[in-house]
Amino acid sequence: MNTLMAEPPVEVRRMTHEDLALVSDIERRSYDFPWSHGVFRDCLLAGYQCCVLDRDGRVAGYAILSVAAGEAHILNLCVDPAHRARGYGEMLLDAVLGAARDAEVSEIFLEVRPSNETALKLYRKKGFFQVARRPAYYQAPGGREDAAVLAKKLDA
Repeated sequence: MNTLMAEPPVEVRRMTHEDLALVSDIERRSYDFPWSHGVFRDCLLAGYQCCVLDRDGRVAGYAILSVAAGEAHILNLCVDPAHRARGYGEMLLDAVLGAARDAEVSEIFLEVRPSNETALKLYRKKGFFQVARRPAYYQAPGGREDAAVLAKKLDA
C-alpha cells in the first residue's frame, strides 16, 4: 500500500523573541562558527527584517535582512539541516526579496562562502551575480575562507 503523507503547513512569518532559542539552535547545528544568540537578539532589537520559516508551528529556518541607504543586505539565511532539500531556502529567499522590494531598494547584496555550492546554485537561480570577493572573510577550520559578494538588481 502506498500512502502519501501530506506536508505540514509552512509559512514565512516575522521572527519574535520567542523564536530566538530555536533559531540559535539551528544556527549552531548548521555552522562551525555560528552567530550567537545575542547577535540574533540584537538584529531584532535593531529593527532588521527578521523572519522564520514556520513548519507546522516549529521554526525550520530563518533569514535576516538589513535595509539602509537604498540597498538591502541579506545577513543570514539558513534552513534546519533536518529540513533541507524541500525548497524552504527558496521560500525564505523569496520572502526577503519581497521585503526588499517592499522597502523600495534598488539592489540587494549578500556574502556567501564559495564552498557553499548549494547556496550559490540557489542565488544564481534567483538572478544574483558575483560582484566582488572579500579575502579571508569567514572563519574556517584551519584558517580563513574568502567570501563571494553577490548582488541582484531589483525591479522598481
